[in-house]
Amino acid sequence: MTTRSCPCGLPEAYEKCCGRFHSGAAAAPTAEALMRSRYSAFVKGDAGYLLRTWHPRTRPERLDLDPGMRWTGLEILDTAGGSAFHTTGTVTFRASYRGGSLHERSGFERVDGAWVYVDGEFLA
Repeated sequence: MTTRSCPCGLPEAYEKCCGRFHSGAAAAPTAEALMRSRYSAFVKGDAGYLLRTWHPRTRPERLDLDPGMRWTGLEILDTAGGSAFHTTGTVTFRASYRGGSLHERSGFERVDGAWVYVDGEFLA
């Protein structure tokens, strides 16, 4: 790893940003932080982290990531709830990849105090 900025778009180095969540050294404190860390996990090809941070009732048994997918940027468009004072939250974002973009509103909940991804709605 280099000290370049984190793939999630924040200026911190990966190790001090999403890397600490991926390694288990810390838990994402907000729904937005979890969403950013999940985007970084897609960039890094970390299917294990994606499954660990997926709500048990909606989590697939396995996740096969496309090794040819090249994610190129993340833009947070809106957030609702999802802070330390909430039990649910939504994050609307646009994730760009070589050849297009994905626009989604993701839902998050706390399970045993930790934020997890529940599901998402694709937007036009």
